[in-house]
Order: sequence, then C-alpha cells, then structure tokens
Amino acid sequence: MDLTRLTASVARDKTVNESAATLLGQLSDLIRATAGDPAAVTELADQLDASQQALADAVVANTPAE
Repeated sequence: MDLTRLTASVARDKTVNESAATLLGQLSDLIRATAGDPAAVTELADQLDASQQALADAVVANTPAE
C-alpha cells in the first residue's frame, strides 16, 4: 500500500470515527430529552436501528477482503 492511499484511508477512518462519536452524543441527548415520551423513545430506537444497519453495511462494503 502506498503512502498516499494509506493517508487517505486514515483520513477516512478519522471522519467515520468522529461521525460515530457525534452520533452517540446526539443519541444520549435525544434519550434524555424524550425519556418521558414512550412514542418518542420508540421512534428514537427505530432511528438507532436504521443507523446501526447503515453503519454495519458501510463497514462491510469498505473493508478490504485481504
């Protein structure tokens, strides 16, 4: 693997990690904000399920088979 490709890969990983950290922070804020509203909590759980699947799909799609 050449240095340019490795540098791009590290930058991409950093962006993904930062996005995941932001998502988790937003999730904890949303849980606190909707704790007294069961319908909102259910909707939040549905959104989390969708995000989890999208992340899992992205990991599979972007993981080299090496």
